[in-house]
Amino acid sequence: KPGTLRYGASVIQGKVWITFQKDMNIRLVKPLLISSFTTIDGRGVNVHIANNACLMIFKATNIIIHSIRIHHCKAQAPGMVMGPNDGLLDVTRGSTNVTISNNWFREQDKVMLLGHDDGYVRDKNMKVTVLYNHFGPNCNQRMPRIRHGYAHVANNLYLGWMQYAIGGSMGPSLKSEANLFIAPKDGSKEVTWRKIGGNTSVDKWEFHSVRDAFENGASFAVTKGGRVPKPNYSNDQSFKVVDVKSVRSLTKSSGAFHCGRTSIC
Repeated sequence: KPGTLRYGASVIQGKVWITFQKDMNIRLVKPLLISSFTTIDGRGVNVHIANNACLMIFKATNIIIHSIRIHHCKAQAPGMVMGPNDGLLDVTRGSTNVTISNNWFREQDKVMLLGHDDGYVRDKNMKVTVLYNHFGPNCNQRMPRIRHGYAHVANNLYLGWMQYAIGGSMGPSLKSEANLFIAPKDGSKEVTWRKIGGNTSVDKWEFHSVRDAFENGASFAVTKGGRVPKPNYSNDQSFKVVDVKSVRSLTKSSGAFHCGRTSIC
């Protein structure tokens, strides 16, 4: 139906910029499949997508989702686009050049998965940037968990974890740069986790920490030797990673903006 979120995100072809006239609580009957060149912009209003299906990006490019509160997603019946529903955000099936920034992830077991499964080798070409995010409180694991591909994780705030913060399998590459890791009072103090198997060994991994800061006993098991993997950004993609001392202020406003139509976001 014209005027609905689904019509704008899934039906209209070409460049689409979706805004909202007022505060909304949206309960999707089935996953919202978002087309290429679509921006969903929740600035200035309070928009929740919650309590049933959530968002799906499949074989699409150039998508921006801004200032939308997404929570309490529920598993969908088999055949309704795809079936995974144990995390907040998944990047899978050969997706690449993805930026995940300025989000507030909290109250979740499995947060972020990069890579479909151990056997999906196309994810070796995946490149994801995780930037300016606030993780916690009460996040358990996968911030992110990387399979095969490459992740540049920079200027994020980690308020504890239960199992681990950053992990992976199948020999991924990680550059962790200028993040603030605050270990939990109880449980594991180690930031990283590695699953060994599938014809890979920990020696083939590239897990590197550059200018990170650690509080409350946090530790980071880095790869010995080797070179720190570079993200190889183009001129249009490049950005400055700031000193870790600024991470608290950088991530203070992570998540949906708190502003109205008469105030500046």
